[in-house]
Amino acid sequence: MQSAKKSIQSKSFWITIIAGFVTGMGNGSVFGAALMCWMGRAGFEDWGGYGAGSYIPTTFNGFMTFWMLAFGFVFMLMLALGLTRHDVIENARHG
Repeated sequence: MQSAKKSIQSKSFWITIIAGFVTGMGNGSVFGAALMCWMGRAGFEDWGGYGAGSYIPTTFNGFMTFWMLAFGFVFMLMLALGLTRHDVIENARHG
């Protein structure tokens, strides 16, 4: 009796979350830093660099942190979608 083959997504669940978020947050930090350099601090009343202020998107630092988290989440979803599609192709080829 042959056991059921685990999908690529189930084998790489934690790697998808960790690698996707870390890679996306790296890209988001570059985007956020470039955007902050372009915008300057003029549009932000507070720096927001301490504690919870670092996560409020209306502060200078929180704005970049928001983009880092957004890029991380979206990149994680894109990685999961890519692995799902890869699993479909592999199963069709070897199915």
